[in-house]
Amino acid sequence: MKRIVVLGGTGFVGRSVCEQLQADGRLGGARIVVPSRRRERGKHLFPLPQVDVVQADVHQDADLAAVLRGADVVVNLIAILHGSPQAFEQAHVTLPQRLAAACRQAGVARIVHVSALGVPEQAAQAPSNYLRTKAQGEAVLRASGVPCVILRPSVIFGEHDRFLNLFAGLQRLAPVMPLAGADARFQPVWVEDVARAVVRGVMDPTLAGSTYELGGPVVMTLADLVRLAGRLAGCARPVVPVPMAVGRIQAAVMACLPGEPLMSADNLDSMKVANVLGGTLPGLRELGIDPASPEAVAPGYLSRQTPSLARQLDAWRAWARR
Repeated sequence: MKRIVVLGGTGFVGRSVCEQLQADGRLGGARIVVPSRRRERGKHLFPLPQVDVVQADVHQDADLAAVLRGADVVVNLIAILHGSPQAFEQAHVTLPQRLAAACRQAGVARIVHVSALGVPEQAAQAPSNYLRTKAQGEAVLRASGVPCVILRPSVIFGEHDRFLNLFAGLQRLAPVMPLAGADARFQPVWVEDVARAVVRGVMDPTLAGSTYELGGPVVMTLADLVRLAGRLAGCARPVVPVPMAVGRIQAAVMACLPGEPLMSADNLDSMKVANVLGGTLPGLRELGIDPASPEAVAPGYLSRQTPSLARQLDAWRAWARR
């Protein structure tokens, strides 16, 4: 293996994937190529000697073809949680279509595609734009003729997440936590376990054609996760469940806050589907990975306020004072 391309490699999951790929002794002298529209977004990867962060827009055919030239395996981590129906379509359907065509042209041996837990068998059954387009993207890749490994994680937590960290941040600001979808169920999975699964997909050609569901060892409601974030950050607040109609008002308000929204109406629609293992597909343990729980991992980072979270909280405070 000489060249591995990681689309979305500058993001939260991509950071762990690149670190673990480089640490894997089987990589040899292979290069890990991470394209980004703004190369500076990947500056946290610059110290990794086998990682090349290159300026490229993978939504442009010429740039995509250039980064795939000579690639053995491609990892696709590109996804969005918020946006218009057209934005979901572009990220989750159009890009996989173009990626598959470019991989066929470049002779890429395998795609490792990170999808999402809760994706239905038929896209029309999905209650949200996110799940509908994720289902369509999977279907596109399966029909492409390029060998694929599909990974479906539940909500992913880790040091740089925008999930537990932001719930902790909100509790530093608010006296109570009004919460829509409080009973929605998740099986949170550690980002390092997801990265290990990606590395297995990259290194093991026998996994091609398989779909894996990635979940942690415990099922938790959204309210459980919010309480956990507050407790571990030392700022626990009472959680007050509210109706979905109120949640949609909250989502509209959050859309006005600086930075990426914590919750959107489409997220609320996605929570109509339990984000837990279905029990019919293989998972982390079949990949030889013993999953970690939030209780085991999150205290190490939620007990301190990261610089990115501090900036987010300062932006919210400034917005509130206007």
